[in-house]
Amino acid sequence: MPHVTVQATPNITINRPERLLKKLNSCLWETGHFDKPQAIKARLLDVKTFLVGIDDDQQQEGFIYLQLRLMPGRSQQIRDDLAEKLLACLQQELDEQQSGRVTIQYCVEVVELSAAYSKVSVQA
Repeated sequence: MPHVTVQATPNITINRPERLLKKLNSCLWETGHFDKPQAIKARLLDVKTFLVGIDDDQQQEGFIYLQLRLMPGRSQQIRDDLAEKLLACLQQELDEQQSGRVTIQYCVEVVELSAAYSKVSVQA
């Protein structure tokens, strides 16, 4: 834990998705709130079908939605700080890659998991 899931509409340019994920993971690691870098897991999911509002037939608007899932126990202040840092990282990494033809909505949501979450690691 934590898990980072990024969803981006296809009208947003992400030239190097692996670099984006590495930047996001590094941003989280640098906060000092996690035990080891390998605990931070990230993925990028492509959004194939989307609509912003009700009349954006030309797809002049797009969005990037990042969800950070954490184990319970962090204060609201820490969760807010993590969200702000991830939002800044997303914008810094992606703004310069865009064509200027799309208005982008950036969103970061921090979700606290229930204490019933479990996992196991095995060497395969």
